[in-house]
Amino acid sequence: MSSKYRALKNIFIDGVEKDAYVDLEYANHNYKVLESSLEKPLKMLLVFGRPGTGKSMLLNKLYHNLKESREIHYFEAPILSEKEFLKRIIESISSQTIPQNMRVKFDALLRYCQKIKGKREIIFLLDECQLYSESLMEKIRLLSDTRVIKFVITLHKTDNEEIIAKEHFKTRIWEVIEMNNASESDLELYITKKMIKKGFTEVSNMLRKKDFKYIYSHTLGNFRETNKYLYTIFDIYEYYDELEPHKLSNKKFSKKILEMAALRLGYINE
Repeated sequence: MSSKYRALKNIFIDGVEKDAYVDLEYANHNYKVLESSLEKPLKMLLVFGRPGTGKSMLLNKLYHNLKESREIHYFEAPILSEKEFLKRIIESISSQTIPQNMRVKFDALLRYCQKIKGKREIIFLLDECQLYSESLMEKIRLLSDTRVIKFVITLHKTDNEEIIAKEHFKTRIWEVIEMNNASESDLELYITKKMIKKGFTEVSNMLRKKDFKYIYSHTLGNFRETNKYLYTIFDIYEYYDELEPHKLSNKKFSKKILEMAALRLGYINE
């Protein structure tokens, strides 16, 4: 019989699926700002933040919530080839498949956008845009200038990308949404809600304030780090559940296992 801790650790596999989204006050605020900004006469929206702050999950939620009512497309992974990127843009707009050997003409795409101006508004969600080349970013800017295609892009917040955002998008971006790590109380809600959502209320009740505080001290509210930490914790729990179940308590979380997971991940030293 499979240990319940195997299912528990799988809850914390890092992912951006709609089902992985957890309603938190600050995340919902950012979502509402993003959704309402799409109604405004902007050319581009920037979602800005360090890795693990929930940028991809925000885009994924937006896509799934609007795909039935808006003309919206989501590029989850960066398409680094300009030819392939433009091919995907044209295929998305035209709903036709372009033969692999056909030449993709950017000027023709711009002319087509001018032709349908005022008739359609097409939204593209682009994740991890710090990986795109300068040449491709210029084409994205030119497409946004047509006011037919509206881009929502994410960038990692590092010194480099901050310069990119300021220099290349300052005349086109109408709204900038900055994503930050969760607060200690939001992180507690995040962990608790993820477990309760999958039916593990009993395990979530084992966690005390001091346990959440300890988790936060290592992850600092970063969702990616938190997922990695909780996955490791329940991986260790699974080991003991299968081989030495008498060492586990059903009433409180094991401080020893919290420390073992922190040690395994390099958060603490021996």
